[in-house]
Amino acid sequence: MNPQQTAEHVRDGMLARDRAAQGLAMRITHIAPGQATIEMAVRDDMLNGFDICHGGFITTLGDTAFAYACNSYNEMTVASGLAVDFVAPGRPGDVLVAQATEVSQAGRTGVYDVTIRNQKGEAIALFRGRSYCMKGRPTVPVQA
Repeated sequence: MNPQQTAEHVRDGMLARDRAAQGLAMRITHIAPGQATIEMAVRDDMLNGFDICHGGFITTLGDTAFAYACNSYNEMTVASGLAVDFVAPGRPGDVLVAQATEVSQAGRTGVYDVTIRNQKGEAIALFRGRSYCMKGRPTVPVQA
């Protein structure tokens, strides 16, 4: 498989087992080596007491895009830390788009930036994830 085919294989295999992404009706709109874009509509059951999207759901969207981007090479990779800054609220009915991009990958560690925007292109949150790769362990087995 070439790198793009590997990323697509990982996307399909991860999504088949990703109950969190499925339960939140996330949709993967782009995958490539070191990159992922995922959409999620803000539903009423995601609203907090201020009638805006709970920050935990926004963080989950960012973390999911981060996970697909850093696993796109088919080496099992987990988060070792993250930071998120909320810059605007997600509103009922918004479609939030998380775009994850690899910033650095060296040895077993990586850094990924995720920008979360609404359907108007307005920034909602900025997310930085740090990853740890378990070399030699595939994220999704490749069938021979």
